[in-house]
Amino acid sequence: MNKLIRPGETLRVIKENNFQFQKRFGQNFLIDESVLRDILAASEITREDCVLEIGPGIGTLTQALCESARKVIAVELDKKLIPILEENLSAYDNLRLIQGDALRLDLTKLIGEENDGHPIKVAANLPYYITSPILMSLLESRAPIRSITIMVQREVADRMRALPGTKSYGALSLAVQYYAKIDLIRTVASSCFLPRPNVDSAVVKLTLRSETPENPEEKAFLFRLIRSAFATRRKTLANALSGGLSLPKERTEEALRELGLSENIRGEALSLSQFSALSALLRGKYLREKS
Repeated sequence: MNKLIRPGETLRVIKENNFQFQKRFGQNFLIDESVLRDILAASEITREDCVLEIGPGIGTLTQALCESARKVIAVELDKKLIPILEENLSAYDNLRLIQGDALRLDLTKLIGEENDGHPIKVAANLPYYITSPILMSLLESRAPIRSITIMVQREVADRMRALPGTKSYGALSLAVQYYAKIDLIRTVASSCFLPRPNVDSAVVKLTLRSETPENPEEKAFLFRLIRSAFATRRKTLANALSGGLSLPKERTEEALRELGLSENIRGEALSLSQFSALSALLRGKYLREKS
């Protein structure tokens, strides 16, 4: 059994090091072994794998990763946790510990240095306050990443997995589903953490797609369209795009009819494939008229 997962051991480490939790870092340490096992199982880590962990805390998940993987790269923002991590993980020579901001990492360079450019896996209990920026940074980095298994707020997990026409469906749903196939592994009660957060959590696994379009201009326009569509959810899509993208309302309505969709449809009703088709039509047929 991983000793660090025990609540008593976690408390001992905290007290002996006089560690003070920082709200601005969103620090909640996992103390439930079944959750730890499920993260490891979902990650499907083998002795051939190089794994990136963001926000290792006192090293609970890190220790388990070091015992399963060939190489572990752990990135921790809080300088005060570095000596604690170094002490707790001193037995492992397959760990590279980095103190710094994960959002500033050059992932492609790092993976090149640590794994010869071969795809890595990500496993992490992400700080809740910065989940979406870190996740999108990973997805948009174009770095060789095979899968991302992460703990997030339950609400964020619901948004990531949401389907068209549901309350949780939005720009985050489409962005995540554009880049990856997403699976809900399990829900996690707030009692599984120290200190106890105010919300429940969930473990999700993202398996990155290999067939996402590579044209950066097409992708940029698609996501501009999606953001505009959800900026004003109560408006029809044609009205939302006329404001957000300065597209004439009648042009969007014409494109919607061509796709067999109602001209009064709202963005929350469109699937990713429908947004992609609309984006291609608007960009190819109508934006050229403006140039």
